[in-house]
Amino acid sequence: MAENQNNNQQPEVSYNELVQVRRNKLKELQENGKNPFEHTKFDVKNYAADVVENFVDKAEGDETPGEIVNLAGRLMSKRGMGKAGFGDLRDHSGHIQLYVRKDMIGEESYADWKKFDIGDIVGVTGEVFRTHMGEISVKVSEITLLSKSLLPLPEKFHGLKDQETRYRQRDLDLIVNPDVKATFVNRSMILKEIRAYLDQKGFLEVDTPVLTPLEIGAAARPFITHHNTLDIDMYLRIETELYLKRLIVGGFNRVYEVGRIFRNEGMDTKHNPEFTTIELYQAYTDYKGMMDLVVELNTMLAEKVCGSTKISYQGTEIDMGSWERLTMVESVQKYAGVDYNSWATDEEARACAKEHHVEVPENATKGHVLIEFFDAFVEDNLIQPTIIYDYPVENSPLAKRKPNNPAFTERFEYFIYAREMGNAFSELNDPIDQRARFEAQVAAKKAQEPGSNPRVDEDFLTAMEYGLPPTGGLGFGIDRLVMLLTDSASIRDVLLFPTMKPISE
Repeated sequence: MAENQNNNQQPEVSYNELVQVRRNKLKELQENGKNPFEHTKFDVKNYAADVVENFVDKAEGDETPGEIVNLAGRLMSKRGMGKAGFGDLRDHSGHIQLYVRKDMIGEESYADWKKFDIGDIVGVTGEVFRTHMGEISVKVSEITLLSKSLLPLPEKFHGLKDQETRYRQRDLDLIVNPDVKATFVNRSMILKEIRAYLDQKGFLEVDTPVLTPLEIGAAARPFITHHNTLDIDMYLRIETELYLKRLIVGGFNRVYEVGRIFRNEGMDTKHNPEFTTIELYQAYTDYKGMMDLVVELNTMLAEKVCGSTKISYQGTEIDMGSWERLTMVESVQKYAGVDYNSWATDEEARACAKEHHVEVPENATKGHVLIEFFDAFVEDNLIQPTIIYDYPVENSPLAKRKPNNPAFTERFEYFIYAREMGNAFSELNDPIDQRARFEAQVAAKKAQEPGSNPRVDEDFLTAMEYGLPPTGGLGFGIDRLVMLLTDSASIRDVLLFPTMKPISE
């Protein structure tokens, strides 16, 4: 690896040699009383992008000095090493060219400049002007080394392409690939717009515990830790739902939480062990109210973040302003050609599954079979925004049954690009029914995972017995939403520091 700092060809040297050269320069600076790490501040008054955007050429014959600016940032290139040289300074806003002359900054400062390395952080003062080549630049009158970069950056023309390295060293990724920053700026914007939308709707943002005293009976596997003072095992939360609904019992009308969630499960392009969700609950509405909120919120986000309801994701146009709504029964009939209502018994449902090569358990009910048909035939077809509603009670332990058809619940999920993006219910508020479902869920998990220790959440059931009003609830993943709105292929592209397997020493 070679650091190409000027136009003269340099002999190839090893990475370790480059590192040693930088450490030697630091030692020399410190011995001469110029330790760059002693600087505590620099008076930044300007930013590169603003300077470039606001530059106005002088009128012909105007000899008055140009704007004097104070900028600080990382030195990304150097060229020309005679009595004058050029550099490229990058700050958080963008980059600008530096023009450094010996007769303007003094012989000693120019000698220091010549020893600066690519990656060093500098502060500069100077006049803004346009070069003969037409590039807006800063004619430097003062330059200060604010922090010494002790490691060389990847070679200029190759950049940092290796995905593993990019995810493990996001700081380096952001330095070398500045376009990556836009994804995370948009992530922050998405969260800001969601919060503004919910706040305007009268929702209150709250925080609930990350550490919980019991493993709830849901399907996800938790991370387990130990509280030394209490001498009990505790679990990192796999959802925020139950605490939020207790707040509805307590009298809050509309609440939401932007919550970090932890699930000790597999990793792929759509899953990371820790991720961010938003869950919200509104008293005195139902899942139909949540449907309207989902459509309105997602349409607004596409317009705000992408400038249009029609976005491109991985080469496919998605219309975020057009939503189809199908019951699960309707969707299976549409994409599999199978009519749930034609099954008179569970046995007939299982026979139909076998005929269509859909694997189901030997004791599968009609509801279980419907779910398996959905997974096998429907989900992959849901490219455009689609709401699938009225789920079987078998896989909806927290949703209210449909009054006119108790085999189904008032639940929906919505899908975009064949991915489940969110989940909503008319929340179950019958504590007796809820206890029975919790107990069945716990028993099923113990049978499936003999080493697990799920328990019924008695505190939640007690709260329900005081009375939970009719409530609509919605949860959706922020990471998948950011993937969609930033056209990112992997969840790791939208997490600043995704979970990675440690490199073996």
